[in-house]
Amino acid sequence: MARKEKVQKTNAMRELERAGVSFEVLTYEVDESDLSGIHVSEQLGEDPGQGFKTLVTQAPDGSHVVCCIPVAEELDLKAAARAAGCKSLAMMHVRDLLPTTGYVRGGCSPVGMKKRFPTLIDGRCMRYEQIFISGGKRGIQLKLAPDDLIAHTGATVASICAERA
Repeated sequence: MARKEKVQKTNAMRELERAGVSFEVLTYEVDESDLSGIHVSEQLGEDPGQGFKTLVTQAPDGSHVVCCIPVAEELDLKAAARAAGCKSLAMMHVRDLLPTTGYVRGGCSPVGMKKRFPTLIDGRCMRYEQIFISGGKRGIQLKLAPDDLIAHTGATVASICAERA
């Protein structure tokens, strides 16, 4: 269940406020043994299809691409590479996440990273009026319109989820 309390602003919140993007802050109890987005969605009583996790990938040239997909889905690296115009993409090692983005695993947001990277968002986001993304810290989710997130991040909308067997 979402808690109502004073929340310290994160870089993601500050950036969205400066840009005039409307969002709602939701908090949840962090379970270090289960940082999955599905667990977070269950705690907040949200549809897991509306919750989007942020994954950071790396191209062979060392550049990075941010990918946002529904929490219950897996990233199709080949589809993401095609959408990003790269030869290939690989998942960034978790140890490189904080120095590269300023965020930790389970608290990585597509908004407010140390620098802006090309961003891909799975097209399923358009099924909803509002989606949930990490607020930039474990225990914080942001609820906002997918169009606002796309416009703010300059994201490309593409089909980047792996097909289920």
